[in-house]
Amino acid sequence: MTLPPDPPARATERLVLVLSAGFAALEGYDLACYGVTVPSLLADRGFGADKAAAGTVGSLVAIGMLLGAAICAATIRRAGSRRLLIGGAGLFSLGMLVCAIAPTFALFGAARLAVGVGLGIVLPTVTAYVADLSAPERRARNVGIMMSGYAAGALLAPLLGAALLTGGSWRWIYVIGAAPAIVLLPLAIRMLPESPVHEESGGTSRGDLLGLRPLLAPGVRGATLLFWAMSFCGLLLVFGISTWLPTIMQTAGYSLGSSLLQTAALWVGAGVGMVLGGRIADRVGIKPVVAVAFLAGAASLLVMSARPALGVLFLLMFIGGLGLIGSQVLTNAYIVGHHPPELRGRAIGWALSIGRLGAIAGPLVGAAILSSGLGVAWNFYLFAVPGIVGALLAVAVPAIRSRSVTSETARVTA
Repeated sequence: MTLPPDPPARATERLVLVLSAGFAALEGYDLACYGVTVPSLLADRGFGADKAAAGTVGSLVAIGMLLGAAICAATIRRAGSRRLLIGGAGLFSLGMLVCAIAPTFALFGAARLAVGVGLGIVLPTVTAYVADLSAPERRARNVGIMMSGYAAGALLAPLLGAALLTGGSWRWIYVIGAAPAIVLLPLAIRMLPESPVHEESGGTSRGDLLGLRPLLAPGVRGATLLFWAMSFCGLLLVFGISTWLPTIMQTAGYSLGSSLLQTAALWVGAGVGMVLGGRIADRVGIKPVVAVAFLAGAASLLVMSARPALGVLFLLMFIGGLGLIGSQVLTNAYIVGHHPPELRGRAIGWALSIGRLGAIAGPLVGAAILSSGLGVAWNFYLFAVPGIVGALLAVAVPAIRSRSVTSETARVTA
């Protein structure tokens, strides 16, 4: 099935959104499932994990995602979004199965690296893919709806953890994580069309192997660098909070079950923020929505540090999900909506690739604080900082000068 270069019909749009949300759910589930299983991994004495090693393995996934996102940015217009989605999801599934059966933490870490490469390909590819197939007036909304699958996958992990980890093995969390691909991949192979942007361009990008030249051209460079910095802040928050939140809350005196339910509240807020934020952004513009989301996440962390009553804490987790997780998703929508179609895939791929440096730093920062003997409140203080910085960066993003973009793109693809 091949779509024309026009925006898809509504029935086809729904199909694309459902399957694309399934791809996004793979990363959401994986992101949350590692944080959910860290306490159990640390308690498995024969597995060889400690807090420092757990932080390192959390960062290995981000290193893999950095590589995968760079692969996406360099090849998306030549290989096509559909092929990259299927290949990335296949690699993810294989890595999850190895995680489930790994006899040592070292092999588990190697499998997590492979998982990261697969997911690093999937997320920027599926974001650009949905943007390519969306009408401009529904682009932010559709990206938000697609990424609600990310939140749904992440929400599933703590709920499964609360049900399985109290009396079962952590390995089942990774077995379940690979299972959806058995259904998703065959459906995608059979039903998903190729991106019309790939068809129009023929996938050509001669003379610019990595896809960076037009992103660093005059008139585009400023926005590119600011988006890279925003992605760094956003992914530091996503990975730092997701990896360590259950452990941080246990350190603060909450039970494992309560900590996992708090994590679930975080992801419910993230899902609501993605969909609602996308709809609002299509009406009022995405820049103020992204800035407010970053600030909401930072404010919720600062209030959490005061150890409020349990009911207030769950509300703050909901708001924190909207800001800490939703802000990065809305940043992705900001990037694909800010660039012309011929730069969209490269822009989101490189922003997420550079941003993965923040994803690498996030788990390491959390591990360092927890191992340092500082009070648990310092986790909230330090993770609030990138939220404030992210808001300032969002406000500073300039408009792209279209003449510069058009001339540079024509020169690269000639």
